[in-house]
Amino acid sequence: MIGEALEQALVRLVALDPEVWDAVRVSVTVSGTATVIALLLGLPLGVAVALSRFPGKRGVVTTLNTLMALPTVVVGLVIYGLLSRSGPLGGAELLYTRTAMIIGQTVLALPIVAALVIAALQQADPRLRPTAWALGATPWQARWTVVRECRGGLLAAGAAAFGRVFAEVGVSMMLGGNLRWETRNLATGVAFETGKGEFALGLALGIVLLVVALGVNAVAVGLNPSRGRSP
Repeated sequence: MIGEALEQALVRLVALDPEVWDAVRVSVTVSGTATVIALLLGLPLGVAVALSRFPGKRGVVTTLNTLMALPTVVVGLVIYGLLSRSGPLGGAELLYTRTAMIIGQTVLALPIVAALVIAALQQADPRLRPTAWALGATPWQARWTVVRECRGGLLAAGAAAFGRVFAEVGVSMMLGGNLRWETRNLATGVAFETGKGEFALGLALGIVLLVVALGVNAVAVGLNPSRGRSP
């Protein structure tokens, strides 16, 4: 059965099945947008927490680390309540749209970005900032020096956040509704088509999901300035 499904999946992919590639387009658009927003918010948050001293810092770091494991169905349920007709944001009519999916995936990706950025910066050489200050750098320039030296870790944070939201099902299903040609992405498509017994289409969507995820991680590794360095 698996062999026959795989054969049919490859046929659909080679034939550029419109339903498969529409799911690809929705997945890349929604997850890519959510990841970019999470990076824009999470990078400065992570830098501020990692390179500053303030009361409760350990609690903030612990909270962000805990939120990395936030269940997708919980995020979907909370945002669903906010966007439903009886919710405070119901008037915006965002439920079952790609915008709602982006909001949910951003909430999932943000703590991942912030927590991994903090971890990367905390592992930086502690002599970087004092050396920069000794050379006449301003506080902002000293921080930028640390961030630049840890850019490989920042790329990894972005790749991890994208991987988290690209393959998730709960938020996409609850907030997007899995509407054909509109909000159905690769992950929800796999679940939906497999549930109908359409193993070939479900497997085709799963193959594309893995290929795209592999491509994103390959790009992140290729852009990592620390690759190939001797330990």
